[in-house]
Amino acid sequence: MPDRTGADVSNDLQGAAGGSHVGAQGGDGAFVILTLADQLCGVPVLAVRDVLAYQAIARIPLAPREVAGNLNLRGRIVTAIDLRERLRLPPRPAGAPFMSIVTEHGSELYALLVDEVSEVLTLRHAAMEANPPTLPRIWAEHSHGIYRLEQRLMVVLDVTRLLQLQPDNPDTAIAVAA
Repeated sequence: MPDRTGADVSNDLQGAAGGSHVGAQGGDGAFVILTLADQLCGVPVLAVRDVLAYQAIARIPLAPREVAGNLNLRGRIVTAIDLRERLRLPPRPAGAPFMSIVTEHGSELYALLVDEVSEVLTLRHAAMEANPPTLPRIWAEHSHGIYRLEQRLMVVLDVTRLLQLQPDNPDTAIAVAA
């Protein structure tokens, strides 16, 4: 997949916003395609508000380990969630570039940190399959299912479940509204 900027994918989002959401009966669904540690993933386009290239992130003391920190998006504070940490993947190599998929949940903005965002694809809902039994449990808990794409599996991530953070210490919990 070609290297693209956050603006390229954001332009694609505007054109695909009419796609259906995961769970719709029949029809097509549009997905923002991303990569995490070489695993192809998709997020329903209707869950995505913006796609950003690298942004400076301010650490938050005592935050759960999945919370990378905060970033500033046009004057709004956005909580950054490291999906590598959230899905128990190896850490991103030091200095490796990353991108953010911004989503809104409970009137708050969250940035899902990913390795790369490449394009928007429209896929037939009927072609989505259940999670295979070999999918690690942490991934199965945070996904809707899979699509088979040209000899690769694309895991459809569930943004709501990704944002249900469990604190390492209950005294440091952050509240994520449903």
